[in-house]
Amino acid sequence: MPGMSHAASAWNSGRARSGVAWLVVLGLITSVAVWGVRGLGRWLVVSDPLRPARAIVVLCGAPPFRAMEAAKIYREGWAPEVWVTHAERASQEAVFERLGIKPAGEDALSVEVLEKMGVPGRAIRVLPQPVANTEQEERVVTEELKRVGGGSIIIVTSPPHTRRARAIWHALHGDNPPVMVRGSTDEPYDANHWWRNTDDASAVSHEVLGLLNAWFGFPARARR
Repeated sequence: MPGMSHAASAWNSGRARSGVAWLVVLGLITSVAVWGVRGLGRWLVVSDPLRPARAIVVLCGAPPFRAMEAAKIYREGWAPEVWVTHAERASQEAVFERLGIKPAGEDALSVEVLEKMGVPGRAIRVLPQPVANTEQEERVVTEELKRVGGGSIIIVTSPPHTRRARAIWHALHGDNPPVMVRGSTDEPYDANHWWRNTDDASAVSHEVLGLLNAWFGFPARARR
């Protein structure tokens, strides 16, 4: 029947238009998701303008790059001291020692790098309290700042860790005491193509989970 045929044709046409509309929406959602994922590596990297500070702090990890960056900042005259955090003794170290091998801790390596790059020994301090993660590091740094009379600090860490380091500081202290965060410029990290190698992909995944932990009040804690 002509009327029914016309109605069926109109219905099919409507379905087709609806399908095209949904494809357009799905394409937009996919494009936004891809753009977000591609930009995630860059978003994790922050770099605060430097001002004179009480100390430059080298967070644990990624030797020698963090210490190298701290030495550059020190030589530019932004702070009179460089503080190095002390990583908690790893379980592997005890096994090394039983084998008669003396492992070099990250803090000792950082001190050696700093001295090689022109930071005098009198300006380097290893904070003695052992730490297991960034939250603990920043709490130890805060206590040391209180002990020496306060002031601002410059935190040096890996590029993808900069946003989380700043987020944790603000979660713990707000803007008081003030903090500036800088990433190590010589450390290998491809922010624009982070998914292309396992090291960068692992770092980005770790930082995203760490940020969620900081934003939700640190429900996940370091293993005791």
